[in-house]
Amino acid sequence: MAVPARTCGASRPDPARTALRWPSRGSRLGPGARRPAAGPPRPLALLLPPLLLLPLLAAPGASAYSFPQQHTMQHWARRLEQEIDGVMRIFGGVQQLREIYKDNRNLFEVQENEPQKLVEKVAGDIESLLDRKVQALKRLADAAETFQKAHRWQDNIKEEDIVYYDAKADAELDDPESEDVERGSKASTLRLDFVEDSNFKNKVNYSYTAVQIPTDIYKGSTVILNELNWTEALENVFMENRRQDPTLLWQVFGSATGVTRYYPATPWRAPKKIDLYDVRRRPWYIQGASSPKDMVIIVDVSGSVSGLTLKLMKTSVCEMLDTLSDDDYVNVASFNEKAQPVSCFTHLVQANVRNKKVFKEAVQGMVAKGTTGYKAGFEYAFDQLQNPNITRANCNKMIMMFTDGGEDRVQDVFEKYNWPNRTVRVFTFSVGQHNYDVTPLQWMACTNKGYYFEIPSIGAIRINTQEYLDVLGRPMVLAGKEAKQVQWTNVYEDALGLGMVVTGTLPVFNLTQDGPGEKKNQLILGVMGIDVALNDIKRLTPNYTLGANGYVFAIDLNGYVLLHPNLKPQTTNFREPVTLDFLDAELEDENKEEIRRSMIDGNKGHKQIRTLVKSLDERYIDEVTRNYTWVPIRSTNYSLGLVLPPYSTFYLQANLSDQILQVKYFEFLLPSSFESEGHVFIAPREYCKDLNASDNNTEFLKNFIELMEKVTPDSKQCNNFLLHNLILDTGITQQLVERVWRDQDLNTYSLLAVFATTDGGITRVFPNKAAEDWTENPEPFNASFYRRSLDNHGYVFKPPQQDALLRPLELENDTVGILVSTAVELSLGGRTLRPAVVGVKLDLEAWAEKFKVLASNRTHQDQPQKCGPNSHCEMDCEVNNEDLLCVLIDDGGFLVLSNQNHQWDQVGRFFSEVDANLMLALYNNSFYTRKESYDYQAACAPLPPGSLGAAPRGIFVPTIADFLNLAWWTSAAAWSLFQQLLYGLIYHSWFQADPAEAEGNPEVRESSCVMKQTQYYFGSVNASYNAIIDCGNCSRLFHAQRLINTNLLFVVAEKPLCSQCEAGRLLQKETHCPADGPEQCELVQRPRYRRGPHICFDYNATEDTSDCGRGASFPPSLGVLVSLQLLLLLGLPPRPQPQVHAHPSRRL
Repeated sequence: MAVPARTCGASRPDPARTALRWPSRGSRLGPGARRPAAGPPRPLALLLPPLLLLPLLAAPGASAYSFPQQHTMQHWARRLEQEIDGVMRIFGGVQQLREIYKDNRNLFEVQENEPQKLVEKVAGDIESLLDRKVQALKRLADAAETFQKAHRWQDNIKEEDIVYYDAKADAELDDPESEDVERGSKASTLRLDFVEDSNFKNKVNYSYTAVQIPTDIYKGSTVILNELNWTEALENVFMENRRQDPTLLWQVFGSATGVTRYYPATPWRAPKKIDLYDVRRRPWYIQGASSPKDMVIIVDVSGSVSGLTLKLMKTSVCEMLDTLSDDDYVNVASFNEKAQPVSCFTHLVQANVRNKKVFKEAVQGMVAKGTTGYKAGFEYAFDQLQNPNITRANCNKMIMMFTDGGEDRVQDVFEKYNWPNRTVRVFTFSVGQHNYDVTPLQWMACTNKGYYFEIPSIGAIRINTQEYLDVLGRPMVLAGKEAKQVQWTNVYEDALGLGMVVTGTLPVFNLTQDGPGEKKNQLILGVMGIDVALNDIKRLTPNYTLGANGYVFAIDLNGYVLLHPNLKPQTTNFREPVTLDFLDAELEDENKEEIRRSMIDGNKGHKQIRTLVKSLDERYIDEVTRNYTWVPIRSTNYSLGLVLPPYSTFYLQANLSDQILQVKYFEFLLPSSFESEGHVFIAPREYCKDLNASDNNTEFLKNFIELMEKVTPDSKQCNNFLLHNLILDTGITQQLVERVWRDQDLNTYSLLAVFATTDGGITRVFPNKAAEDWTENPEPFNASFYRRSLDNHGYVFKPPQQDALLRPLELENDTVGILVSTAVELSLGGRTLRPAVVGVKLDLEAWAEKFKVLASNRTHQDQPQKCGPNSHCEMDCEVNNEDLLCVLIDDGGFLVLSNQNHQWDQVGRFFSEVDANLMLALYNNSFYTRKESYDYQAACAPLPPGSLGAAPRGIFVPTIADFLNLAWWTSAAAWSLFQQLLYGLIYHSWFQADPAEAEGNPEVRESSCVMKQTQYYFGSVNASYNAIIDCGNCSRLFHAQRLINTNLLFVVAEKPLCSQCEAGRLLQKETHCPADGPEQCELVQRPRYRRGPHICFDYNATEDTSDCGRGASFPPSLGVLVSLQLLLLLGLPPRPQPQVHAHPSRRL
């Protein structure tokens, strides 16, 4: 969620740290005073002679009274500390609650969390879960290869011969513009009934599979129909897998032809615009279909490349980047006479989401000029691939060249860099309509184990920028069983609504023999995948025994989290995996870097560290102690970690065997007891399987009570640990009411409420009416005050949260309160734990008045005496509130109390919004430290449409040979080209699309973005401290002092006389970082440690490289094409014939 801040964009000095200057005027500092030497600021009392201190403290223009002296303000601070401590001792009930726990010692046991045993058990459980999926995957892959090998190719197969459930059929029937509606599809599409299944979060049919075919593939083609024919046999294997393991979720076969067959059947989730889903572009398919890649993309930007051709190239590069995953490395360069990188990246960089975004934006700035220089482009690319000083994939190496054509074959370059071993594959792409001889391009690809492609139009881009994966799959297929290894993906969003999942993948190979010589086929048939929902993995981890601040996490070889409590993406893009680095999920430091590296390397370990953590509401930073323990999850690429605070080493386990006592305590959960015992909120946990969840706690409590009237806490359908602890804590907190709260008058001490919250899930608020204004989360583990109280000693103040853009607090009916809480620490037999938090809710207005009195010169309850014109005395916060500002600020820099009545409605705001000048001085004098980080999971309002997305695709991509074939013009292919032209009219640009809307949920209205977060926390200064804010004629004296045993800073300052010091406001509000986070160009220079997959298949001596694409030396003229197209429009109706976008050798 957060990473130590690097600047948004270029680095720049911190203006805040240089804004405060020491006074330079002798009249203000006193005769003979000197500017302090460089170094940490010190109290003025230590800097000046005693005789000179008094002139310093005299307020300007006021000889009758002076700014309070340091010992006076220290006295006020002690009075404040004593008042807070006294109230908490009387009403908080910390000591009394300890006694209650000890009195009920026979009702619970103290259990120990043993980190090493816990983490090994959870890792073993996860391994077992995934291993069951692996076995199902292997059965599917073996069956698919067997079925395809036994299948007999049918040249004359027809659509009506194939019966299947088309997952997109219902959506297409509802869409009058659908391709199949217009063509009058002849396929026999099944109509199915579906039932709701909570496991899939969808309606499913367990008797059939469903088929999804990409929009730009003709369903009636011979290749597709044969594919549908042989994959139908997988249906029985899918069902048998589910019979053996009923927990299986989606089982999917993604074919290299683009067909997706999945089980169980469910209707396709129709997008709002064009359906751009193609299984071959899904993260799991890409990972399973080839080994990691080092790719250099070079783009011809010579003068001949302009207009439409240049746009085609830009879009092609963006689509090519989308075929890369986080296991791959890439760079993009443009060339004419010289080659240069298109972005700030000067070497191969990881193909992660943020780096690819930099490339896509940079590509749009390419301009065509100069002459074509293939030599410059290829030399640059080979140099990139041979650079030994950078992190790379170290597996498949390839160069992808996009050009409009040329005569030079640059054989000398290949001889120098690539021959005879040919370790780098070269793929060439002829882009646009032109009259160049493409034979040199084909030669380059064929002599370097690559492939030649043509991209004459926008519709050809997506198909031809992903077909290269077939070539990369050849060594895998030829390696046979050695390459049949299950890989587990990063986290990503399931396209069918399952939520966040990981997928186990296994490649499926073509085992048929080619030709009479029985040459082994080297085509990959596709990838088999089985999903595992993250929620299913989370269920294997301890839920509530680790305490509010303990948790389990898991990472992969890239350092990305698979499990983490901070993995909460606000939006997800179907085209991209959810990649949150462990060091972004937490606040990065050297210890965590070391832990992350050890986990990636597959080691075991344990380490106790001091680290910073961000509060749940993201307003505060706490420095805490944490114990990290980690082990690898065998047979996977994952590693599991456990984080425990020292106080969570032990936990309570209730032992309520006495059913009479169970009933007695349970009665205190009934609303009828609330008036006398206080209102009870219960944590919305899964206590029993049949318990109906509800966001409304009153309704949830009602559901809980109704269920408990039918079952007992010992029922097998219930979580006995959760239920017993809940009922025990109900009785424990009721005894606190009985012993402490019921006989106290809260009004006497200006309290709105008292409360107790427990690990067992009980929050008891007294009196009952105070529950009406209780806004804290009923789940203690999700309540910021609860988690912070456990991590901090003493009393933690929490003012009401306010946003600077919202109107101030409305102080009506004394309902605005300030929460003060503290943890209850038990010591039982030498074992220490913190099972509860207690506290009070202060009446804001009453305590603001009390604050004035405590910070005044009153000695008794007598009336305050204001300094007269002839008397000499010190100002105080009560009498002199017109001249003196007195505030309490918490450790996050938020206003808690003020002696200024007009500031009461600003309580809870960041103090810089109240008094920017004073907050800046506190920061500059090290009372506060700033922590900047980035939230990579934020959601922002959508930006205006850009030109970086995938363009709407044409329906068919004709080859040059097709254009020369007159019969083609009466086929479905011509009709598809015509539809491509229609797409260009319907959509404002062929080269613009919104991937989120095209593939995502139509209800999504926001897009992911990076937000810069800034939090403040107490710095190194603990002493009482006086200083001057030097602003010329507007200088101000101030005093600041930490209040012992609290998270408060007591500040007394002169009120500003003018506004000359308003510059330099500190910001705390979350802001959108325009550069999408830390400068990527800087980050790639210090890449984080990672490891790629341990297997690589990039070479096989038996590979047949003769199939390397085809070219056409004599393309027809544009005039002929236009004439024939007009003829088609005027007189020839479209007549569909079998056509498909497929690899030329994709004959099954």
